[in-house]
Amino acid sequence: MTSRRSLLLATAGAAFAAPALAQQPPPSKPVRLIVPFPAGGTADVLPRILAEKMRDAYPAGLVVENKSGAGGNIGGELVARSDPDGTTFLVSPPGPIAINHHLYKAMPFDPTKWVPVTVLATVPNVLAVSNRLPVKDAAEFVAYLKANPGKVSYASQGNGSTSHLTANLFMQLTGTQMIHVPYKGTAPALVDLVGGNVDVFFDNISSSATFHTGGKLRVLAVADEQRSPALPQVPTFTEARLPPMQAVTFFSMVAPPGMPAAAVDHMHKAVAQALALPDVKQRFQDQGAEPRGWSPERTGRFIRGESDKWSRVIQSSGVTVD
Repeated sequence: MTSRRSLLLATAGAAFAAPALAQQPPPSKPVRLIVPFPAGGTADVLPRILAEKMRDAYPAGLVVENKSGAGGNIGGELVARSDPDGTTFLVSPPGPIAINHHLYKAMPFDPTKWVPVTVLATVPNVLAVSNRLPVKDAAEFVAYLKANPGKVSYASQGNGSTSHLTANLFMQLTGTQMIHVPYKGTAPALVDLVGGNVDVFFDNISSSATFHTGGKLRVLAVADEQRSPALPQVPTFTEARLPPMQAVTFFSMVAPPGMPAAAVDHMHKAVAQALALPDVKQRFQDQGAEPRGWSPERTGRFIRGESDKWSRVIQSSGVTVD
């Protein structure tokens, strides 16, 4: 009886000990969330909102750092070469995670080696046009393009940016031609769109929604499967009687190659818990961003799918970045 009782106690103790052994305590030094773009944009705002709510999960602190340049590759390289000890993560739009290795002839790191953590949010791209264009909906816009091939200009945030690639996807799906006018970021492109110096901009909804609401430009369609809560009156491309088109800017978190699963899971759970808070959801939606918090497995599948999609667009359109 004594032997049997000892065996039962040992088995019970092991059952309770197993989860504790599977967990990894938070790091004893501050965690760095590297944003590979300048401060102030959506890519920078979203992780800062989360960092405020994740202090309990990381008692040593969380620091958001901006390391911009080379389309996100400078910050990407910093993280890729970091020690995979659970203290450094990349939080970024698609560029250095899923697109740049299809654009640049040489990369300082291999994006296929990232360890997926989660997708923070997705923001749909939209078809925004200047008020001076004589069209009132997306179908009329396509008809106007076909009647005026090569005469309509479209802005982008720069060569190889999501707005540039989305415009190329649109032209491939609709059989149309436009003239590319690259800018250095969203702000100058929007200024010229509102001023009528350029005709079209495939912007993300968070930037264009206010100008649409204020009557300074017109958003004709949303490039997503469903309408956006930010502009619920604007149809999707499918609803606008155009070829189905999905082009979202996603903001994901990845880790350096070799980071242990326990450290990845700890971060994913901290992000997911923060995203579930009502005030965080509202602040994300104020940015036009739909909160996600997907698992590492789903995030990996999603990133691979996005990478494959934009690779095809890049190859067929011949877009390159030196």
